[in-house]
Amino acid sequence: MNPPLDLTAEAADLTAALVAVPSVHPAEGPLADAVADALQSLGHLRIDRHGNTVIARTDLGAPLRIILAGHLDTVPGAPDQRTERTEAAVYGLGAADMKAGVAIALRLAAALTEPACDLTFIFYDGEEVAEHHNGLGALSRSHPEWLTGDLAILMEPSAAGVEAGCQGTAVIEVRLGGVRAHVARWWRGDNAIHRSADVLDAVRGYVPRQPVIDGLSYREALQVVGISGGVATNVVPDEAVVTVNHRFAPDRTLAEAVAHITGVLEAAVPGAAVRLIDGREGALPGLSAPLVGDFLDAVRVSPRPKLGWTDVARFAQLGIPALNYGPGDPQVAHTAAEHVAVRDLHEVESGLRRFLTKGAR
Repeated sequence: MNPPLDLTAEAADLTAALVAVPSVHPAEGPLADAVADALQSLGHLRIDRHGNTVIARTDLGAPLRIILAGHLDTVPGAPDQRTERTEAAVYGLGAADMKAGVAIALRLAAALTEPACDLTFIFYDGEEVAEHHNGLGALSRSHPEWLTGDLAILMEPSAAGVEAGCQGTAVIEVRLGGVRAHVARWWRGDNAIHRSADVLDAVRGYVPRQPVIDGLSYREALQVVGISGGVATNVVPDEAVVTVNHRFAPDRTLAEAVAHITGVLEAAVPGAAVRLIDGREGALPGLSAPLVGDFLDAVRVSPRPKLGWTDVARFAQLGIPALNYGPGDPQVAHTAAEHVAVRDLHEVESGLRRFLTKGAR
C-alpha cells in the first residue's frame, strides 16, 4: 500500500510519489483515491467525485474562476521503463504526461487558501484511451456546472511553454474491394492490396496546409497509420483496408476536414468506401481573450501552436478559453526514458502562482 500523498512535499518528490502509484486505464482508482483523500484534509476546498475523476473547488464568491485540469492515467509502460529520482529530473511512467502537472496542481490546491480568484481543480481519468472513456468528457455531460469558469489551464506537458489551441484529429478508413482468385491464375482476380498503392501515393503526395491563426503557424499532417488485408498465401485478396490519420488546423471543423480528405482519397481511388472511424474537433488559439493576455504576462512566455489534440478542445466547446501549460517535454512522453526536469516544475509552479495570486486585471 502506498503512503498518503503529502501535498506540501517538494514538487519533484510529489511527482515521484504520484509516479509510484500505477494508473494505466482502467486502473486509475487507487490514484484517484489517494488524490481525493489528500484533498479532503484541506478545509478550504469542496471535494466532489465522479467515478475516478476528482474535483476540488474554492467558493470565495470571486468574480472570476480559473480551472486547472490534469489527467491521472498513463499509457502502459515499456519493459525497460526507467524509474528514478535524480537531482535534475524525475524519471518514470507518466512523469511528464502528466503526473508532474498533477503534482503542481495539487500543491497549488493545498497552498492557495486565499487566491485572487476562485479555483477549480480537476483530476480526471481515461485521457490516454478512446474518447468514450475520457473522464472530463463524462463530467461535461453529467455535471457541466462543475466545469464553469473563465479560463482553463490544461497542464499537458509543454516544456514550461504555453501551447495555444490544438489541432483536430480524424481517423479515416479506406476500404478497397477486389476479386478473389488463385494466385496461379491471378489474371482472373483483382488484387485489393495492390489497389492500396493508389491510397499510399495520394497520401505521400499530399501537401499539408500550414495556416497561420492568431499569428501562430499550425502544421497539418496526413499519414497512413495502418494497412491490412490478405486471405492466404495462395489467394489474390479481394479486400484491403488502409487507415489514415489526419491532423487538421483549428480553422476547420471536423466535418470540413473530413470532407476535404475524403475528396482527396475518393479521387485517388474511385469506388473505394471512405468513412470516418474516429474524430475530434480542434480548438482555436483564442489569444484575444482578455484573461489569456493576463496569463501570458504572468507566466512570461510567448505562445506557440499546439501540434496535436488535447482536452483544451473540450473546454473550447464549452465556451471557455483554454491553454496548454505544464512541465515536461512532450517528446519524451510515452517513452521508456520519460522524465520531467525539476527546473520545469519550478518554472510552471512559479508562473501559476504569479497569475493566481495577483489575479487578472
